Amino acid sequence: MATIQAKTTKGHKYWYIVESRRVNGKPRPIVLAYLGKADDLLKRLQGLTDIKLKSYSHGAVAAMLQVAQQLDVCTIINEHTSSSRAYQSKKPLRNGLTTGATMLLSAIGRACEPTSKRGWETWAKTTSLDYLLRSNFSQLDSQHFWDLMDTIPIEAIEQIESKLLKKAFEIFGLSSDSLFYDTTNFFTYISTTNEDCTLAQRGKNKQKRSDLRQVGLALVVTRDDKIPLFHMTYEGNMNDAKVFKNILLKLKKRMTDLSLPIKDHTLVFDRGNNSKGNMELVEENDFYYVGALTPYHHKELVKEALDYFETNPQEKIYRDKQIIWKRERTLVFYVSDTLKAGCLRGLHLTLEKTENALKKLQETLAKLSKKKYEAKSLEVRIQNILKNQHMRQLFSYTLEEIKEGHYNLRFEILSIKLQEIENRSGLRIIMSNRHDWTPEKIITTYQGQAEIESAFKTIKDPYHLTLKPQFHWTDQKIVVHYFICLLGYLLSSLIYREVKAKTSFKGSLRTLLNSLNDIRLGAVLEDSKTSGPMKAFYKIEEMSKDQIEIMEVLDLVDLHNQRPKLNGFGVYN
Repeated sequence: MATIQAKTTKGHKYWYIVESRRVNGKPRPIVLAYLGKADDLLKRLQGLTDIKLKSYSHGAVAAMLQVAQQLDVCTIINEHTSSSRAYQSKKPLRNGLTTGATMLLSAIGRACEPTSKRGWETWAKTTSLDYLLRSNFSQLDSQHFWDLMDTIPIEAIEQIESKLLKKAFEIFGLSSDSLFYDTTNFFTYISTTNEDCTLAQRGKNKQKRSDLRQVGLALVVTRDDKIPLFHMTYEGNMNDAKVFKNILLKLKKRMTDLSLPIKDHTLVFDRGNNSKGNMELVEENDFYYVGALTPYHHKELVKEALDYFETNPQEKIYRDKQIIWKRERTLVFYVSDTLKAGCLRGLHLTLEKTENALKKLQETLAKLSKKKYEAKSLEVRIQNILKNQHMRQLFSYTLEEIKEGHYNLRFEILSIKLQEIENRSGLRIIMSNRHDWTPEKIITTYQGQAEIESAFKTIKDPYHLTLKPQFHWTDQKIVVHYFICLLGYLLSSLIYREVKAKTSFKGSLRTLLNSLNDIRLGAVLEDSKTSGPMKAFYKIEEMSKDQIEIMEVLDLVDLHNQRPKLNGFGVYN
């Protein structure tokens, strides 16, 4: 039962609404509301005070700050910063904030509502960051962020990330077995004439913007919680196989630093990373792996598997061992019904489109107009029509000159070839050195590659965590920007893990961040004096049942204990 109690401070009596609760088995008074002096309370009850109301987005920033405090983010980053500026005697400091604090605030902004560095302060005003950290962020313009980003050496990021992950494993009891690796890229608007940036290069862009320079991102995540275990920023024109070779030893070092036994983990990657040298490097470094082979490059294996399925129609999986690239490897063949349906649908749509284009050309040539054609130019035109996958195998054609400059085009679809392609559509060849695993376990592990696709989808979400917009034009700032974004993803992933494990929440990470952003801190500003500042009373607005459960699990319900004291947040320690 709640009671009203008084407390005398500096000769003045203040009143509180207090409830007795048991904490660690002992009774403890918990303040539910601050009422103030008796005179102020009377004025409030009589409606003689001037009251203003404000509210701020609270849940997400409070949760991020709490996890950051547990990981000691600011201190770890500050340990690896340096500045060449003479006026900074010890460690970089600007507007009372260290580099670690600034990078953390930027990461929280990326997770909650991605903005440019210029727009960060406008966003921060809509949140409870000022209240939680007892700071004024009005001077945090883009120059503030850029100056402190400059103080993080590129080579220090690997060490910072490793220390943060080590803390995360210790504090949150993380576990891992399968590790999923893949790459993606992000286009930029960096000018072609900008010679200060070597990371941004033209290449095959996954957002179909090959006309722009791009930056690549390699990422490794854990199976269970999609925790980002390793990332690397690289040149946008590097192919996947070369990137894989570059990250392999770095990944092994990261696992060693985190005390993750190589033999207890399985690295999962797609077939774009294959090469004889890469697979030898994987074996030499004692990695267990599950990968894939491209059916087109291994036609004998495909024929063998199809013969087996034809002879044994009741079987859905074919397992074999073969020497590939001088090593014995377990191969698992199976047909993915979903993939097969998609392949056949795409094949027949392309087939119809190509056939219509050839018919149109055929009709044009049959008109015998005054226009004359050259056989060479017609061949080029036909080859362009047949440029899509499989089409040159599926169509047979002849060009017959009926008179000078006039031709007759005949073509047909090769039904036998079409049947062959349809038969091998949807066929997967999974490769592994987990010789003791069942085919089903190998397939299931490889299909877990969707986990990292989900991670990439998350960091491309324009409403939370996206790496864009990135308005940086030098290699160092691009690398630091990617680190900031991945730091935001790490903090978010740890919050998501806690909520999923301890509540009934079943939504996505985006849904969770939206729900947390919707938890608001109300501020009641009361002016009962003739002079002096207005009094402020803070209270969390009414929450849904699910939000209450989430806040309780994250230990963020007690407003009076929500103000993190981040080591090194202000003056460097």
